[in-house]
Amino acid sequence: MTITTPAIRVEDLAKTFGETRAVRGVSFDVPEGTVLGLLGPNGAGKTTTVRMLSTLVRPDSGRALIHGYDVARQAREVRCLIGMTGQYAAVDEDISGWENLYLICRLLSMGRAQARASADAMLERFHLTEAGGRPAKGYSGGMRRRLDLAASLLGEPKVLFLDEPTTGLDPQSRNALWNEVRGLAANGTTVLLTTQYMEEAEALADAITVIDRGEVIASGTALELRERIGGPVLHVTPQLSGDLPAVRRALERAGLGPVGVDERDGLVRLPLDHEGRLITEAVRVLGACGLPIARLDTRVPSLDDVFLTLTAAPAAPQDGAAPVAPLTTAGRTGAETTRSAA
Repeated sequence: MTITTPAIRVEDLAKTFGETRAVRGVSFDVPEGTVLGLLGPNGAGKTTTVRMLSTLVRPDSGRALIHGYDVARQAREVRCLIGMTGQYAAVDEDISGWENLYLICRLLSMGRAQARASADAMLERFHLTEAGGRPAKGYSGGMRRRLDLAASLLGEPKVLFLDEPTTGLDPQSRNALWNEVRGLAANGTTVLLTTQYMEEAEALADAITVIDRGEVIASGTALELRERIGGPVLHVTPQLSGDLPAVRRALERAGLGPVGVDERDGLVRLPLDHEGRLITEAVRVLGACGLPIARLDTRVPSLDDVFLTLTAAPAAPQDGAAPVAPLTTAGRTGAETTRSAA
């Protein structure tokens, strides 16, 4: 039997800044060639975890390995294996996109000819050739993000850390970056992605780890996490809001409960089994009750529902930590929030 060492192994990792315990015993594994989505609200400890894994911050305790190398004791070896794109594009705005890439190639000890060829190839790969000769300060947000990702890939890293890479991007730029991440994973690169956008995690991640207040609170695939809060739900919307109690009583008398009433949305919720066998019986009961029904539809719990359920319980700040802000979702009003340093 062959035992495969994960590309990233994190064991009981912890970090404290002053009175704030930013990360409290986080553990997870990431198999080689997969994408792990690391999710959490502002201040949950996502960025601090990434900074420890990328050797930028030394852990207080615990252990983290990148392809078997310890991030604290073997930082030089780890840095040869990783690439990183932070929350904000780290490009020199006063020089051109091509010069940014060429400079990094030279810092990676490439010869002049190889550095020129690599810079040219990356500009073409990320559709920046036409803009390559212009100062980066004139680039759009999406162009800077693509240039930043191109720079992080010049050393052909085996492990890539993406810390909220699509924050503020338009849908076209976001989808382009998603396609690049999918291609990297397909070619064997291991990706750790931190994000506040549920749609992004669902589109890219093979597995998801949710952290809150510095601790892992859930792990699994998107499907497994959905199943933690239940299966599909039947929404029944009567034509008259005053009929909500009667609809509820009819379903409960038929033994189809538990049934919930949402007066704000004017509907009744009936949890279904995963096979949907209760739908037929519910429709029969509703037809017999003689109440006019405006709408029937089923809804599968989203990853947003999962996260909000897992982190819904408010908690007072611990050990001097700032209050935790709610997670945001791409496409919602107010999706841009102030991020904390953690």
